[in-house]
Amino acid sequence: MPLDEALYRTRIRRLTGRPRLRRPHRPRPPRSTDPREVTPARVAQLIMGAFGTALLIGTVLLLLPVARVGPGGASLLQAVFTAASAVCVTGLVVVDTPTFWTPFGQAVILGLIQIGGFGVMSFTTMLGILLARRLRLASRILASTETKNQGRGDIGRVLLRILATALTLEAAVAVVLALRFLVGYDYPLGRAVWHGVFHAVSAFNNAGFALYSLSLMDFATDPWICLPVVVAVVLGGLGFPVLYQLRKEWRLPRRWTVNTRIVLFATGVLLSAGTAFLCAVEWTNPGTLGPMEPSEKLLAGFFQSAIARTAGFNSIDIAAMHPVSWLGLDVLMLIGGGPAGTAGGLKVTTFAVLGFIAYTEITGGAAVNVLGKRLSRSVQRQATTVVVLALGAVITGTMALMLLHEDLGLDRLLFEAVSAFATVGLSTGITADLSAPAQCVLIALMFLGRLGPVTVATAIAYQHRRTLYELPEERPLIG
Repeated sequence: MPLDEALYRTRIRRLTGRPRLRRPHRPRPPRSTDPREVTPARVAQLIMGAFGTALLIGTVLLLLPVARVGPGGASLLQAVFTAASAVCVTGLVVVDTPTFWTPFGQAVILGLIQIGGFGVMSFTTMLGILLARRLRLASRILASTETKNQGRGDIGRVLLRILATALTLEAAVAVVLALRFLVGYDYPLGRAVWHGVFHAVSAFNNAGFALYSLSLMDFATDPWICLPVVVAVVLGGLGFPVLYQLRKEWRLPRRWTVNTRIVLFATGVLLSAGTAFLCAVEWTNPGTLGPMEPSEKLLAGFFQSAIARTAGFNSIDIAAMHPVSWLGLDVLMLIGGGPAGTAGGLKVTTFAVLGFIAYTEITGGAAVNVLGKRLSRSVQRQATTVVVLALGAVITGTMALMLLHEDLGLDRLLFEAVSAFATVGLSTGITADLSAPAQCVLIALMFLGRLGPVTVATAIAYQHRRTLYELPEERPLIG
């Protein structure tokens, strides 16, 4: 209706006294108070409780004398830090994993990694199902909000699919690695299988724990070790919704959801850009890529670019990198991988949404459109809120570390804080030398980074409040 006509009708109503018709009020159904009902709030509480319980059990097991090489057991801080790093699938260590922990201790760490990775994938997927209120097994998990099919049977089937997917991919990578250790390095059969299984599970869950003191630096030029690890890390970082849709509709890209398209596109761009950046900066660095052949440099650069966004393996010496490379890795670590996966960081979809918002503002668009779809205002607020809170946590953590270790410098401490919050696990070699309070700061950052973003995003999405009025609009100066 034209504006003039609307004003004319409004004036006629006022003069004639005809009341304006209003839609009948339909009261919203009250929320269920059944304690057995599965809701996002209860799932979020379950996440906190499950991770806290796993941390407690893992700490107790690692404190046992049988878990440590040599007499006595590990200290409380060593056990807590290692258990937190494992269950948060981070990979930061304060002791040398292959020489400090016995096979029993390493098995405990592996179990915590599996629990942490599966817990992240399953809980975030459950939150997505409950928020979307729909489960379409043929195409995607996150769907429209029109139906309310949130039965426990659907969630149970999804959890079984997640577990089956994780175990299948881990087994495939473990076989390749075990064969390589057996044939290429003459490992005994038992050791080859154990190393293959451990590193496959650690890679798929984006944990970064390794059974070598130098991580994977001894295999930096071996594509039969590096590439399977990268494949496992990337697949785990894509997220279960993407993996499930690719398995069902990999030949029909037109049916892919916006989430799948964004994750795949962003992953390809970040892998390429990260490889080019690291190779350009470190190409002649004698402490990293300098002594290698060109093909080996490309392999090492690609490996570190893929690992930096999610896992804590390293095939080159991180401490010997140029500070510019550290800053670039900070960005990659903070971005992370895909949602509802084992990757850390703030997720590629979050930063993609911010990029589309910025593009819309620059081009003067009225709505934020992504791949033929319009982004809701709630999604935009979620992305902005998660990034702002995350930056606040990283800055606060870095400041705390600087107060405790001013001598180490901003670049190293920022790298440590980002690696902990993004649950990546890369380090410039200072983790074990930090004081007990500083290591406690890293533990807090690991838990905040693992559970904070998904909890905050869920709370924002679920607590929708309808307002019946708006305040007068005013625009402050920006920039």
